[in-house]
Amino acid sequence: MSQTLPAIAILGAGSMGGAVAHGLISSGLAPSLTVTNRSAAKAAGLTGQPGVTSLSLEQDASANATAAAAADIVLIGVKPVMVPDLLREIAPVLRPGTIIVSLAAGVTIATFESIVGEGIPVVRSMPNTPAVVGKAVTGISGGSAASTADVALVRALFETCGVVIEVPEDQIDALSTISGSGPAYVFLLIEELTEAARDKGFSDADARLMAEQTFIGAAALLDATGEDPAELRRRVTSPKGTTERAVAVLKSANLAGVLSEATDAALARARELAAGA
Repeated sequence: MSQTLPAIAILGAGSMGGAVAHGLISSGLAPSLTVTNRSAAKAAGLTGQPGVTSLSLEQDASANATAAAAADIVLIGVKPVMVPDLLREIAPVLRPGTIIVSLAAGVTIATFESIVGEGIPVVRSMPNTPAVVGKAVTGISGGSAASTADVALVRALFETCGVVIEVPEDQIDALSTISGSGPAYVFLLIEELTEAARDKGFSDADARLMAEQTFIGAAALLDATGEDPAELRRRVTSPKGTTERAVAVLKSANLAGVLSEATDAALARARELAAGA
């Protein structure tokens, strides 16, 4: 993917917005990127990057409107509860056809469209934090005013940070429970495997190294071979061997059921957020 992107603004370059910003910067395909943060200290972290204008609300209360007015694509990265007020602030300065992209969990396209008005296409997205290293999974869904070309442009934007899946809006929350929250599940497994290594007498440094590099290596092997993970697991699992015994314990603990229950809990919370709870 080598499409040069039009002027982009990220309003609220915190955890998720910041991850996308870093992905865009690393790609070199976003020659004009404006980001906003509440604090000057946060804004300073992105100052000096090529093609990047970093503004802080602390130094300029109208920074969000300034950034939005000059952009062709505006990403909304503030906390979900702050989204309506921000949209009301920037709506008057948006040029017709400016694409609004939501990064906010639980805020519907209908909410966005009701505030920004007709003629402003809205695309809802759900990226994840590996965007920082160009390895994100991002779900996107176009609103009623978003054309095929608009959605394709947003896809190109997020492809600078990883892979993109287009889904109907009613699947965005479910997607968030898998790929959106998924990095946390993986990090938790790494934490627990590291602790298991410590319990077996390894030093903190060695325990971390073996657990972390095992996950990194397994993921790289999966990526390089394109094999089904079940097949790669079988290759490690010799009949009547040590791995087979360990995998049997994990299966007997109903790992599949636990993951299903965990993602169901995340989906229930996403729906609570959408309802304003």
